Amino acid sequence: MILGASNNLIPFKFWFCYNARRFEMGLEPVFYLWVEIMDVLKLIETTVNGLGYELVDVERAGRGLLRVFIDKPEGISVDDCQVVSNQLTRLFMVENVDYDRLEVSSPGLDRPLKKEADFLRFAGEKAQLKLRMPLAGRKNFVGVIGALENGVLQLDVDGVQVAIELANLDKARLVPTF
Repeated sequence: MILGASNNLIPFKFWFCYNARRFEMGLEPVFYLWVEIMDVLKLIETTVNGLGYELVDVERAGRGLLRVFIDKPEGISVDDCQVVSNQLTRLFMVENVDYDRLEVSSPGLDRPLKKEADFLRFAGEKAQLKLRMPLAGRKNFVGVIGALENGVLQLDVDGVQVAIELANLDKARLVPTF
């Protein structure tokens, strides 16, 4: 459809538009929600990093719950969670972020691995990986994290080196050892 061909279409960044009538009925377009979520993630990451913590993950759950997982090399205490929670609460009030409850916590012993830096930091640790597409007929691997080069992770699975592309990674978590 050509932009400007109808009065009820509103252009978005010169290449995308949505039907204004749906928006007026209270149905927010998907791209609008995605942009809002990305802005909130940037706000949270900037604030958490500014306080000296690492942002591990952010989850939005039902009924307006917003979960923020933070970490630092020495570990996270309840006081750390309180500091971040207070700062984010103030920030959300100023920025008018819509949420009902905020939870700030450590990622736990089975911490998710999301970034390349996580795999480098936890090299030599045991991890559980789930792939998007099977590799050698398997999607799930448990092994020791090895080297990471050019987006390819070396994982030692029972003495066998397996090369896994990070682009094929669906989920990765540390396996706690007691």
